[in-house]
Amino acid sequence: MQRTPNVRAFLPLIVLLLVLGWGGLFVLVNMTVPTLWPRWLFYFLVVVAFTGLALPVVVFLHIRFPVEPAPEQKVIVRQSLWVGVYTALLIWMSFGQVVSVGLALIFLVGFVVVEILLRLRERSFWRPKS
Repeated sequence: MQRTPNVRAFLPLIVLLLVLGWGGLFVLVNMTVPTLWPRWLFYFLVVVAFTGLALPVVVFLHIRFPVEPAPEQKVIVRQSLWVGVYTALLIWMSFGQVVSVGLALIFLVGFVVVEILLRLRERSFWRPKS
């Protein structure tokens, strides 16, 4: 039986993402003018920072609620990346003043459905070891 990786397996990645994301956001916000390229860099760093924040939470949820087959490391990173992309999307829409609770929920449901479909596809390729 394959086991879900623990948080220690992701610790170097978590530290790298947090330092790069939040450190980069600090430098970007305090030392640049919000022109085109720093604005796109802002969204990239938001994705990196919130992916780093979500990674230990996603690992904990997989440990607490195990599934068969156990997710690989790339699945856990992908699910954390969804959190970063979702956060950057909400920030981007809030700058344009088009975000609402309903629209945020629609995007959340859409991301969850895509992840469920990806997990179903991965499960269809899984074969138990004899």
